[in-house]
Amino acid sequence: MNRTALAIRHVAFEDLGILEPLLIERGYAVRYLEAGVDEIDQAAITATDLLVVLGGPIGVYDTERYPFLAAEKAAIAARLKQDKPTLGICLGAQLMAEALGATVAATGKVEIGYGALTLSDEGRASPLRHLGAIPVLHWHGDQFSIPEGASRLAETQGFPNQAFAPGPRILGLQFHLEADHRQIERWLIGHAHELTANGLELAAIREDAVRHGPRLEHAARAVIAEWLDRLTTG
Repeated sequence: MNRTALAIRHVAFEDLGILEPLLIERGYAVRYLEAGVDEIDQAAITATDLLVVLGGPIGVYDTERYPFLAAEKAAIAARLKQDKPTLGICLGAQLMAEALGATVAATGKVEIGYGALTLSDEGRASPLRHLGAIPVLHWHGDQFSIPEGASRLAETQGFPNQAFAPGPRILGLQFHLEADHRQIERWLIGHAHELTANGLELAAIREDAVRHGPRLEHAARAVIAEWLDRLTTG
């Protein structure tokens, strides 16, 4: 019998990307819950074998503007309380951090484009070790603090909290390991206003996607594969 993987998706182009075929290879039946469209079924979110909470251009503090976030937060909190395998990416990691008691806030700046991480000692002992000095895709302006009892795994100069893990079954990533470099144009179109407002050069992001994307895809698959392996052996 297949295991189930449920991905909460907030915008169409921020999907599982390169991780979906890996999950399928690992025997997961993958399906999406479209946030803001589909009903937030807390029982389904807590029951799935693996939950992936994907990114999106809203903030955890936007509940009044996007009321569905209240139900999504409650479901994520219920799952984390049960310590079930959960991966959060960008907004997903921020939602997880808040559910674990950490603060999340806008920084007034953005980190968008490819850039390398600096791993902590805990990060070098984690599956993130496969990244080495390979630049990853950043696309955020908000920042989470590290939840109490969790390990801080990575940082960049502008955003010191890039990844956290309260234990082997929960992983929050501020950056995007899932993004398919072959689909970067979807990101450039979907985030056109943000890119223009911050005066960012699209050509540089396109060039870096070509330059770093293939190596990053290989390393990202290794990261998630090892994390999945630890779920079954930890």
